[in-house]
Amino acid sequence: MKQDLNILWAECQQILRDNLSQSAYQTWFAPVLALQYENDVLVLQVKSQFVVEYIEENYLDLLSRVLRKVFGPQVQLEYRITYAGSTIDLPSEPLKESAVRHKRELAMAAQDSANAWDSQLNTQYTFDNFIKGEPNKLARAAAIEIAKNPGKTIFNPLFLFGGSGVGKTHLAYAIGNEICRLNPDARVLYVAANTFKLQFQDAVNRNQVPDFLMFYQSVDVLIVDDIQYFSDLKGTQDTFFQIFNYLQQSHKQLILTSDRSPMELRGIQDRLLSRFKWGLAAEITRPDYPLRKDILLYHVKKDGIKLDASIIEYVASNVTENVRDLEGVLASLLAYSTLTDSAIDMSLAEKVVSRLVELHPRSYPPADIITTVCQMMNLPERVITAKTRTKEAVRARNMVIYFIKKFTDSSLGDIGKHVHRDHATVAHSLTSMENQLSYDAVLRQEVAAIERQLGG
Repeated sequence: MKQDLNILWAECQQILRDNLSQSAYQTWFAPVLALQYENDVLVLQVKSQFVVEYIEENYLDLLSRVLRKVFGPQVQLEYRITYAGSTIDLPSEPLKESAVRHKRELAMAAQDSANAWDSQLNTQYTFDNFIKGEPNKLARAAAIEIAKNPGKTIFNPLFLFGGSGVGKTHLAYAIGNEICRLNPDARVLYVAANTFKLQFQDAVNRNQVPDFLMFYQSVDVLIVDDIQYFSDLKGTQDTFFQIFNYLQQSHKQLILTSDRSPMELRGIQDRLLSRFKWGLAAEITRPDYPLRKDILLYHVKKDGIKLDASIIEYVASNVTENVRDLEGVLASLLAYSTLTDSAIDMSLAEKVVSRLVELHPRSYPPADIITTVCQMMNLPERVITAKTRTKEAVRARNMVIYFIKKFTDSSLGDIGKHVHRDHATVAHSLTSMENQLSYDAVLRQEVAAIERQLGG
C-alpha cells in the first residue's frame, strides 16, 4: 500500500513540477512526503506550519486539482508537522470547489499585501550613479554580469570586500535594483548582518527557527552586508550555513560584503570561509585620483553646482580615503555656500576639507617607505624582501606593509610585489599589525615615530 502511495504521490509531484517554476516547486513541494492514505484522507509531511500556510494561500487551487485527478474527487488533505520531537496534524480546508473559490477570493483580496515583497533595497543606489574606475573595475564588471543572470554565472557567491565607504554597499544595492528592474517578480532581499543576527535570535526565542529558515530559503537573491559581524556567533553561522547551501544548490544568487577578504576574517567557521571563496572575491580599494575626480564631476553636474576646476582638483587631491568623505565634503561646500549666500572659492574649500577630513599626505613611494622604516629600525633594506624570519625582520616587514597600505592606493597584490610576498601573507601581516597595535604600546610608539619621519 505504501508503495502504491509513493507512486501516486510521485505522479502528483510530476504534475506540480510541470505547472510551477523550478524554484517554486523545489522550495514548496519537493521536500513534501506522502505518509499515508486511509479513508480518503491523504497525510502529507511538511517542515513547518509556515509551509502549510504558504501552500494553502498560494497553491491550494492547483494542489486540489492535482490531488482530485490522481486520488479521485473524494480525497481530503491533512498535513503533519514534526519538529523537536513533537507531531502536529493540521487538516486542510475541504478540497471542494467552494473552498477553493473561497481561498482564491481571500488571496485576491489580500493580493496587495501578499505580493508586496519588500526587498529592503535602497533604490537610490544604481549602476548609473556608481562611477567606474580602476579601484572597482573588476567588482563592477562582475556585478553587471550577475544582474543580467543572477545565480547563473561563475560569480556565486560574489564576495565584495574593502574599507569603509569605498562603495561595497552601493554596488550590492545596484545589483539588487537592476535585478528587480529586469525581473520584477524576482524575490531579492537585502539584509545587514546585524539585522540577520537579531532576526535569528528572535526566531530562537519564539521557537520559529524552521519558519526563519524557510523564509530565507525562499528568496532568489540574498544580499548580506557586513558579513564580518557574524564573527564568533555559532548559532547564527550554523543557520546561515544551511541557508547558503540551499540557495547555492538551488542556483540562487548570494552577494556578501565585508570590510576584509575571506582569508582575513576571524571567528568565522572554516566551512563558511571555504564557501565564501567558491565564487569571486572582489576587492574595492580606496578611490584613486582619477576616480575621485570623476565622482566629484558627476555630482557637480548632477546637482548643478558651480565649482572651479581648481577646487575640484584640490578636493580630489586631499580627500583620499573613501567615496563617502568626498560626497560629505561636497555636501558641506554646498551647505556653507547656501547658508552664507556666497560662492564656493578655494578659501572655503580649504576650510571645509580641513574640518571634515584628516589630511594625510599619501604620495609616498613604497621605496621611500621601505627606506624610512629600515633607517628607523637600523636594518638593511634587503631584509624586507629576504626570506629571513628573525623577529626584527618580520616586525620591519609588517610595518612596511602597514604603511604602504595606509599611505598609498596599492592593492594587497601590489604591496606583495614590493616585499616579495604573496597576497595571503600580506593580508596576514596587516591583521597581525592591527592586533598588535591594540595592545602593544611599544609598537604604537614606533609606528608614531615612523609616521612623524614620513611627515604624516
